Amino acid sequence: MLTVYSPDHELRNAKTELYGGELVPPFECPERMQFVLERIREVRLGKVIGPEDFSIDPVLRVHDREFVEFLQSCWAEWQATGYRGEAIPCVFPARGMQQRIPDHIEGRLGYYAMALETSICEGTWTAARASANVALTAQSRVQSAGDSVFALCRPPGHHASADQYGGYCFINNAAVCAQAFLDQGASRVAVLDVDFHHGNGTQAIFYHRDDVQFVSLHGDPREAFPHFLGYADETGAGPGEGFNHNYPLGPGTAYDTWGEALRHACNRIREYGPDALVVSLGVDTFEDDPISFFRLTSDDFRRYGTTIAALDLPTLFIIVGCKNFFFLHIIDIKVKLPFISFQILSCQHYVNTITFFSRMFNSTHKSITAVPSGERTPPGHAVPGSVRCQARPCPARPGTFRKAVIAQCPD
Repeated sequence: MLTVYSPDHELRNAKTELYGGELVPPFECPERMQFVLERIREVRLGKVIGPEDFSIDPVLRVHDREFVEFLQSCWAEWQATGYRGEAIPCVFPARGMQQRIPDHIEGRLGYYAMALETSICEGTWTAARASANVALTAQSRVQSAGDSVFALCRPPGHHASADQYGGYCFINNAAVCAQAFLDQGASRVAVLDVDFHHGNGTQAIFYHRDDVQFVSLHGDPREAFPHFLGYADETGAGPGEGFNHNYPLGPGTAYDTWGEALRHACNRIREYGPDALVVSLGVDTFEDDPISFFRLTSDDFRRYGTTIAALDLPTLFIIVGCKNFFFLHIIDIKVKLPFISFQILSCQHYVNTITFFSRMFNSTHKSITAVPSGERTPPGHAVPGSVRCQARPCPARPGTFRKAVIAQCPD
């Protein structure tokens, strides 16, 4: 499997995160990418390439322009005030307050932030743009050849909505790529989010639409971040009614329950009949993850890779959740070592999942063609002229990806 990666993510190297009432070194930090890269090379997953440069236009297809301009200028404006720390909001437009956008950077930080654990530091915008380019490069490969591709993105994106950042996320890479598939001819796209934390930003962006189906397995928001979205009764609105599916799961959830939810989620995706699948791939569902309460084991990641592969869709994997814990405010190396081991194992789970996806996907070829303008079909149905998947067998090679043909339905 091809991997797309940019070292520019290192330009975002924040020093502070608000956690448990303390300012601590961020859980999400540059070192995690190196662990993933090392594992990719160790298992010989495939070639690693750099991203192409894209204009800002694909980002603006899902994000508000004023929000993007805020991200671009935030750090410079923050520094200009004379503040010495990293940019963290101190006030929000809470219930009963005006929803006007202030002029001062302190006020705009509060307006555009969904949470205050995520600081903005030097290099944040450059890293976020590079992350979006990584995702778009991977999406273009899936679009042109049907190959499943791994986008090694940092910062992540699934918590960012059209006009809010937070949860370490600034540009919603999954949403940008889902929209890119549509703009390039797909009729429908499904986004499957398997991170422990609900992809609130992705849900919010597509909540009123029927051309993107959002499906998420995550910690029950009554107990887990982001707390205010991710409930089972959130099913979409207007044209999007019935196209949003949440599977909130409680503390101690093991694979028997989680895997059944995944199978149910994949059946919904089959019924929807998308032309491409975007997977927001988080492995913080691991049993020893300190900030989640699921109980998935190493073997479970292999198992659910095969479940996703059975969908027989062109698939773009975008990394979202796998935090570094060995940079906690702990000095003693004897205490650090278990966290280092956890981090290596967690990053290994990314590769385990997509490797087993790859092996299940055998070998066929896929291309994505356009649906006639304006045509939409009910989930699970095909009409003349629409596009759907049709597998074409070819000699299997262990460790290669399945490719398939998306064919035009007959008249």
